[in-house]
Amino acid sequence: MSTDVNDKGAILIVDDNPANLEMLLEFLSNAGFTVLVAEDGESAITGAEYAPPDMILLDILMPVMDGFETCQRLKANPLTQDIPIIFMTALTETVDKLKGLSLGAVDYVTKPLQHEEVLARIELHLKLRKLTKTLQEQNQRLEREICERKQAEQKIREQAALLDITTDAILVRDFDSKINFWSQGAEHLYGWQATEVIGKNVNQLLYRPDLLSQLENVEKSLTEHGCWQGELEQVTKQKKKIIVASRWTLMRDQHGQPKSILTVNTDITEKKQLESQFLRTQRLESLGTLAGGIAHDLNNILTPILSAAQLLQLKHSKSDEWSQQIFRTIETSAKRGSAVVKQVLQFARGVDGKREIVLLKNLFLEIQQIVHGTFPKSIEFSLNIQSDLWAIIGDCTHLHQVLMNLIVNARDAMPDGGTLSICAKNLSIDEQYARMNLEANVGSYIVITVADTGIGMPPEILDRIFEPFFTTKDVGKGTGLGLSTVRGIIKSHGGFINVHSIIGKGTEFKLFLPAVKTMATSPTENLDLPYGNEELILVVDDEAKILETTQTLLKSYNYKVVTASNGIEAIALYASYQDKISVVLVDMMMPLMDGAVTIRTLQKMNPLVKIVAVSGIVGSNKITKDATQGKFISKPYTTQELLQTLHELLGQETCTK
Repeated sequence: MSTDVNDKGAILIVDDNPANLEMLLEFLSNAGFTVLVAEDGESAITGAEYAPPDMILLDILMPVMDGFETCQRLKANPLTQDIPIIFMTALTETVDKLKGLSLGAVDYVTKPLQHEEVLARIELHLKLRKLTKTLQEQNQRLEREICERKQAEQKIREQAALLDITTDAILVRDFDSKINFWSQGAEHLYGWQATEVIGKNVNQLLYRPDLLSQLENVEKSLTEHGCWQGELEQVTKQKKKIIVASRWTLMRDQHGQPKSILTVNTDITEKKQLESQFLRTQRLESLGTLAGGIAHDLNNILTPILSAAQLLQLKHSKSDEWSQQIFRTIETSAKRGSAVVKQVLQFARGVDGKREIVLLKNLFLEIQQIVHGTFPKSIEFSLNIQSDLWAIIGDCTHLHQVLMNLIVNARDAMPDGGTLSICAKNLSIDEQYARMNLEANVGSYIVITVADTGIGMPPEILDRIFEPFFTTKDVGKGTGLGLSTVRGIIKSHGGFINVHSIIGKGTEFKLFLPAVKTMATSPTENLDLPYGNEELILVVDDEAKILETTQTLLKSYNYKVVTASNGIEAIALYASYQDKISVVLVDMMMPLMDGAVTIRTLQKMNPLVKIVAVSGIVGSNKITKDATQGKFISKPYTTQELLQTLHELLGQETCTK
């Protein structure tokens, strides 16, 4: 209701006695209150709904509707329930007072009314009401603030959850390089837990001393532009070298002053490796094109030189011995030049030899005789040939050249002796394998492995071994055309080569040659692949296509399968199905939680868990340290390799259908 700003408040007096109304009206008006009057309960309720007063003085004894009923109806109405009510009565019985208070009244005044008492009680309850309103408003404001704070905290939790879900490493450092925040993605990428690194110097953790110079441009860009992005070389807790795509942002406080640095790092190590492979292949193709053009021109130059040298020997047959020696030297040098050009052409365009069915067993026996007859006794030789080895269509002479190049290189890599081994086996490459190796096609292959225990090769050498004229041998001890010729010959036979080398451990060449399909039945008929006995296999891989094809493959051979796309899902599934899962097939390179951590966690849950570790990068010697109850197969793997590995691990009887 509208009142004067100097009014103490509005009071509604409800009494059926006009004398009482007049007396209270005059008294309270003089005291500074705005006074409203009603002569019965119904009028009081209507007036209070229309213009709620600050207080109601309510007589109990009234005709039609007494004060108790009026009070009850006022308190039941949301519009008037909070108005304080003081009963006026000539009654003194305690029971009536209790009834009034139970209905919601705040006080009683007894007739005849004492003005000072009435005024004191009115002012007291108005103050109490004002304090109550203030408290309610404060409570409402506090509730709003709490709600807003909860919403803000929920938003922070959601943002933190997003930070933990992402596979990127997110960290915050101060200007002394001390770590203030370390996400779960950072834990997975670097191997350091947040509790281990908070407050530590990030530069000492992630960079070798010789790598710190790469941060100079970063700091300069942050100072000038407030941000930087690029590639950095870092190390993990296990001292493994990685490459990250890094984004740095200068964080500021509310006053715009720099306070910290936010860094987001994405692991691109595998991407850079793939780029390196692509560039290496592209470089070899470019070198092949260049070498082919040069070889063509050199042949045009050498042909007349060779012919002229031979003609001169015939025309001047009676000349002195010195002249004849010069002519023979020219002829010999021209022939040597022609042989070199031929090797270059073999690298550039492959080899067009006589193609026929070749049984490689005889070729291996020839190589064995050469090794035993000419190699130092300090080199131990082993030959392991599958008894039913398939045949290939190729040129026996050129294949002999390939093996000779490889075993001579192996001999030179073991100056103090060692072991040289050659093995050959049948391999049926299926869609699963071909999908993981771009150079492979679905079909039958023979895999020839030439391995030594020599000095090995570092990555920078391994990256260039197939380039023509590249050699690590001393001047005069190698042309650098041996391995380029090997690659050209294998490529011309429709095959491909994989190489693996470790410094101080040795080198392994795997030659893949297409087998004669007419001489071998289909793999499923010929190899008698083992079926499962409905064992449950947990397959863990972050590649959806690999999960899909592996699941289909295993189900086709009578296995049950559950799949997980990362280590965290795998652990949750294993916890649910631990008593039913027979084997866990784990990829070693995964985001969120890699294979090694997943295996260790599974072993804590069940020390006897059976593991098949899978990787296209990590070697089997690394896996055996992580999984004592398990096996290792490398990507890309064939149906035969996977089924045979499961069969051996489960110790089951071969079941064929």
